[in-house]
Parts: sequence; C-alpha cells; structure tokens
Amino acid sequence: MTEPTELLAELRDLAERGDLVAFCQRASELHPSDLSDILVDLPADQRLTLVRSLPNDLVSEALAEMEPEEHPEDVLAALHPRDAAEIVGELEDDDAADLIGELPEETATSILAAVAERAEIERLLEYDEESAGGIMTTAFVSVHETVNADAAIDDIRRQAEEVEDFYQVYVVSTDGKPTGVLPLQKLVRSPADEIVRNIMEPIQAAVTPDEDQEEVARLMSRYNMASIPVVDASGVMIGRITFDDVIDVVEAEQTEDLLKFSGGSGDEELGAKWTQAVTKRLPWLMLNSVTASLSAGVVMIFGGAIERSIALAALLPVVAGLGGNAGTQALAVTVRRVSLGQIPSQRVGRVIAKELSVGIVNGLTMGVAVGLIAGLVFDRWLLGLIVLLALWGNLIVAGGAGAAIPLLLERMGIDPAVASSVFVSALTDVCGYLLLLGLAANLIL
Repeated sequence: MTEPTELLAELRDLAERGDLVAFCQRASELHPSDLSDILVDLPADQRLTLVRSLPNDLVSEALAEMEPEEHPEDVLAALHPRDAAEIVGELEDDDAADLIGELPEETATSILAAVAERAEIERLLEYDEESAGGIMTTAFVSVHETVNADAAIDDIRRQAEEVEDFYQVYVVSTDGKPTGVLPLQKLVRSPADEIVRNIMEPIQAAVTPDEDQEEVARLMSRYNMASIPVVDASGVMIGRITFDDVIDVVEAEQTEDLLKFSGGSGDEELGAKWTQAVTKRLPWLMLNSVTASLSAGVVMIFGGAIERSIALAALLPVVAGLGGNAGTQALAVTVRRVSLGQIPSQRVGRVIAKELSVGIVNGLTMGVAVGLIAGLVFDRWLLGLIVLLALWGNLIVAGGAGAAIPLLLERMGIDPAVASSVFVSALTDVCGYLLLLGLAANLIL
C-alpha cells in the first residue's frame, strides 16, 4: 500500500512531467485537498490541461478545497462555459455559489446559464458572502414530527440519496418550521410505532440568513452543534450550516483579526503579491507616523533634559516599551472577549477595573525591578525612584487604555481590532515619555 505522502509526491511528479494518462489513472486515490495543492502549484496552462483531463467530480472536489486566495474561480473562468457548468453541477450548492460569486458578472452569467439545476445557486448568490445565507446549503434531511420511527427511517433513507454528508436529521412541523433534532441512535433503538415528536431533542439555536457568520460560529461553538438550521423571517427552515463551513469562517476571521491587530488591513490576502501588500499596509503606516509624532513632540519639549542626562535617553525605550507591551496584553484579551460577545454593558466597568488592577500590581513590580537596576547602573537612586514611578504610572495607563479603548471603539461602531493598537501604543509612548522626562526635569535636573 502506498503511503499518502509517497502517493502525493509521485502524482506531483507525474503532473509536472505532463504524464496525464498515468496521473488520471491514480488521481482518484488522492484526497481532494492534496489534489488541490497539486493544481495550485502547476503553471496556469498545465493546470488547465490537467483539469480538462480529469473527471468533473474530482475537479469539483479539488476546487472546493482550495483556499480563497488561491482563486479556484480562475479555473472555471479559463474553461468554456459549458465545461465549467459541468464542474459547477458536481459541487454542493454553497460551494458552487462561493466560486460563482467570485467571477465577473458576465462570466458568472454565462456559466450559470449552462447549469441545469441553478435555482438554488442563484438563490444563495443573493445573500451577503459573510452572512449565514452566504455560507449555508439548502440541502438538508428532515422528517415530519407526526410520523412514526419506521416511516422516519424510510424517509431518511430516501433523502440520503440526494443529500450528502448530513450530520443531523431535523424534525419539522406541518408548516416547515424546525421543532427539534432527531438523534439517529435513539431513532433506530425506538419501537417502530414510536412517534418522532417523542424521540426528538430540542434545537439549541437557529439563525436567519442575514445573521453575521461570526455569530453563527459563536452559537455553534457555544452549543457544540454539528450543524445549525437557517430559517426565514416566518421561521420556516430553508437551509443549514455545517461545522466544516464554520471552521473555514473561524480561520478566516482569526486571520482577519490578526492582520488588523498588527496594524494592517484585514482584507489582505496571505499569498498576495507585494504590490497588494504595499497598498494595504502603507495607509496604516502613515497613520502610525502621525501618532508617533506625538511621542516625538514630547521628546522635543524635554530635549534639554535629555541633553543633560544620557541616562534618560537610555531609559526612554525601556519605559515606553514595557508600557506598550502591557497595553498590548490588555488589548488582546479585551478585543478577543469583544469578538466573542463576552462583555455585556453591565460588565464594562468590571473589565476595566480588572486591567487597572493588573496594571497597578505589574507596574509596581516592574517599576521596583527596573528602578533598582537603573539606580545601580547610573549610581543615582533618585533616578531609580523616578523610573519606578514612571513605569508604575505607564503600566496603569496601559492596562486601563488596553481595556477602555476597544470597548469605546466598539460602542462607536468601529472595529476595535482595526484601530485599538494604534491609539494604545501612541498613548503608552506619550505617557511613558511624559512621566519619565517630566519627573526627571522637575526632581533631578
């Protein structure tokens, strides 16, 4: 038996050498994710040749596994609309909508026109791509709440021929509203004449199509749901969102938040060209330069003090840097709690008070430690006391700002992951410089 890594290496070599016959004979042994990696690594012309040689079901599975930044839609765009439509027809409706939605309107229209069953795809394309409707599938398995267990099993068996990879069976009322979830284990162990309503378990949560995908992920994580039903305005079930789609959402949102938190743009693609990276990052660097000028202004005001004491120049980055790190710690925790919806309005004061308490204790501890070192190195114990006070004050400010700023921005409707770090770092720099230089100018110079 060939190991997966050996098979992948072998087929990658076949693809690069252009041995399409041998590749196609063994391609079905590859996992779709591995096949997608091979397609991504090939030059565009070789990729297109390989796609045309492979069965449509294999190509569709591979395209569904590609990351958005790898642009799987480009494969469809390069094919004849009829050939692309055959691949789209093999996709789940939500995956098909994702790919079609990334194509230019004219190209998407020509491909969809050749898809036999396109109604559900067109319906999904109407929803925002970052909403529940944008990530749901309209295919689900359901049984009526009044049927018995024997009839339910027959109904599920019939529907399973059309719906792939279903993790839950939903129980619906006569008007199509979900009333519960039917555990398969309880179903097969129940008497044949047991009514489904007596076997089902309650649904923990449901969402509407316009619900944000982050809220969908939070609900599914909170209630440990394999899938979550999507209902329309009247409560009728129109689709479901499965955990594999939510995993993609969580990964995408975490990547976006990380890019924003670092002071970049949340919509920058990880594999983007350097030109796009420059376009996305340069505006934030320019904003940072404006906030950094505030710190430079403080240094200019106390320039005479720095000229009279080289020790102050050496200690400035220590005080500001520790304040910045403390602010980032408080900021990271607060932004994450905000994104998870863990800070209701009645807890805002408690959250800020906690970070202030942490700043008081950590500031005093670090102030004593760094102050003692500064006193010993420069043989000036008053300077050590000034460092203690400056660090203590700056870490208190850092803790309070790291909690208060993202909460304030969130209340103002501004994404705290985008702008918080810019303001917190500027505030801790300015405060650290002011405390150290101001105290030194008044006490020892």
